[in-house]
Amino acid sequence: MYSYIKGELVEIQQDSIVVEAGQIGYDIRIPASMIRRFSGTGETVKIYTYLHVKEDLMELYGFLSRDDLHVFKLLLGVNGIGPKGALAVLTALSPDDLRFAVLGGDAKAIAKAPGIGGKTAQRIILELKDKLSFGHSYGGETAQSQDAPLDGFSSAKAEAVQALVALGYSSSEAFKAVGEIEPSPGISVEEVLKLSLKRMSIL
Repeated sequence: MYSYIKGELVEIQQDSIVVEAGQIGYDIRIPASMIRRFSGTGETVKIYTYLHVKEDLMELYGFLSRDDLHVFKLLLGVNGIGPKGALAVLTALSPDDLRFAVLGGDAKAIAKAPGIGGKTAQRIILELKDKLSFGHSYGGETAQSQDAPLDGFSSAKAEAVQALVALGYSSSEAFKAVGEIEPSPGISVEEVLKLSLKRMSIL
């Protein structure tokens, strides 16, 4: 029904905002982590929206980018995840952090979201691992398709991820650090590992 709503931000609550557009105030539920991205009321904002309709309830959910909305919709497709659960996940994890957690099989990171237990986190990983696109998150490398999240990862990077996990880092931490290394032809495992560890030390 609504692709996006553009208007004046007139109210900010703990987990929702009110945007006035065309003399109508839209109450929009958002991830709590999104609030810090606003400079304050009075600014003009563009919010990409999802309208959730039940028999006795209509709620608008909003995000600052189409990517955020896309990931929200993917979460809604996971068995047992409703709008509140999907919002909780995106409050605890940014879309890119969720990508790294899914790619790395890091259920613990996903389970940090309020109301998301270990089994649900595993279900999210299982059902989204072939649906999330990771290409733009990997230091400029682009996946060849949304159904091939590991495309672009050299064997050196794959081995570096395994080495970092063996050193005690979580899978999502390892994938994130290695993924941010600039691609270079013929780069060795040792070089990738060294650069990744250096990257982790400054985070």
